Amino acid sequence: MAKIAFKEITKQYAGTEKPAVDRVTFELPEGTTCMLVGTSGSGKTTLLRMVNRLIEPTSGEILIDGKNVLDENPILLRRRIGYVIQQVGLFPHMTIAENVRVTAEIAGGWTRQRLAERVDELLDLVGLPPAEYRARFPRQLSGGQQQRVGLARALATDPAILLMDEPFGALDAITRARMQEELLRVQRDVHKTILFVSHDIEEAFKLGDRIAVLSEGKLAQLGSPIELLAHPANDFVRQLVGADNILRQLEYLPVLEAIETELDSNAAVPGSVLPRSSSSATLLQAMFTLIEKNVTALSVYDEKTQEQIGYVTLSSINREVSKSHSALAAK
Repeated sequence: MAKIAFKEITKQYAGTEKPAVDRVTFELPEGTTCMLVGTSGSGKTTLLRMVNRLIEPTSGEILIDGKNVLDENPILLRRRIGYVIQQVGLFPHMTIAENVRVTAEIAGGWTRQRLAERVDELLDLVGLPPAEYRARFPRQLSGGQQQRVGLARALATDPAILLMDEPFGALDAITRARMQEELLRVQRDVHKTILFVSHDIEEAFKLGDRIAVLSEGKLAQLGSPIELLAHPANDFVRQLVGADNILRQLEYLPVLEAIETELDSNAAVPGSVLPRSSSSATLLQAMFTLIEKNVTALSVYDEKTQEQIGYVTLSSINREVSKSHSALAAK
C-alpha cells in the first residue's frame, strides 16, 4: 500500500485563463479508496492523470510515500501504478492471458511459470475462471467481462496504487452494479490505495472511503460520504451530493446519528425484548427493521464489544432528518 499527498498541485494549460486544477492539497492514507467527483471540467481526470504523469503538473508536488513523482522516471513510475480506463484497451490479437500478463512482462523480473500462475490468480480474483477464460480473445467477452480483464491487467504487477478513470461509465446499469460489487470484493482482498474518477454520486458513495469534490479546478470538500451528507461545505457540495435528499440521508447516515440513551414512555414496552440493531447500520436499515418487526424501538449494540449503547426509534430518526434539513436550510 502507499500514501498519496497532493501539495498545492496546479495545472494551467497554455492559452487558458483559469487553471484546470488550482492549488489542490489533500492526502490519502494507505489503502483508501478516494472518489473524485464534480461537474464536467472540474479537473477530476486532470488531477488523476498527474499522479502517473500522463499529464505534467504546472506547479506543486505529488508525493507517493513521501517521494515527489516529478523526481522519478515517468516510465518506471507508470509501471508501478495500475491504471484502468473506461475504454479498456485490450489487445484484440492477444488472448486474455496474454492481455493480463503484458504489463508484468514489460516490467520484467517474472519467470514464465510465475507469470502463468499470476494470470490465473488474477482471473480468479476478478471472477473469471482461468480454465474457461485464459485462452479466449477480447471479442469473445462481454463489456463487463472485458472490464474485469482490464482490472486484472492493472493489478498484474501488484501495484500499491490503482488509478481508475470512469472505468464502469460505458456499462449498462446491471453490469455496472456487478462491477462495483466486484471492485469492493477485490479491494477487501488486496487493499490498494485507489483514486477513482466518477460522475455518478451513487457510485462514489458506494465505493468511496473518502470523496473529493472538485469545482472549477479547486477542492471544494474532502470527507467521508457521511461527512459530506451531514456537513456539506457549501451549496455546490450540498446540491452535488444530494444532502437535502431525505432518502439519501436515510440510506447513508449511520444509526448512531439518531441514537438515544433512554426510551421515552411512548416507545418503551414493559417486559419486552427489543430487536437489535448494529451500530454500523444505516438509518434506512433501522427504519426497515422497525417496520418489519412492528416495534417502536430497536436496541443498538456496539459491533466490537456487543454491548448495548442506546436505542433508535422512528421518532429519533425523524428528528435527525428534520434537524439536518433545518441546518441545511439555515445555510
